[in-house]
Amino acid sequence: MSRNLHPTEGARFLLERAALSDDGVRATYKVSIYTPDAVFSSTAALAEDGTATLAGPTSAPGDLDDRLTNLAKLVARDAPRRRDEGLVVWPARIMRWRK
Repeated sequence: MSRNLHPTEGARFLLERAALSDDGVRATYKVSIYTPDAVFSSTAALAEDGTATLAGPTSAPGDLDDRLTNLAKLVARDAPRRRDEGLVVWPARIMRWRK
């Protein structure tokens, strides 16, 4: 089933896990920013040390790339806690909406 991920206002940020490192401390995510009338995509490398780096800019307007990078950093910083609690360290899909 296909879903319309375009919000009526603000932006929706989607991270979809694409790959894991062999040691499980890094993950690559396909990242997308949905606005009411467009979608902007790239990939991001996340690591348990809290770093997150976009492979390239998404060309999204304003500060949306910075907001996406900050969200990815929060996911990366949370990885050690998730491991300690026995949860999936790198979730398959993360979606957030911001106005």
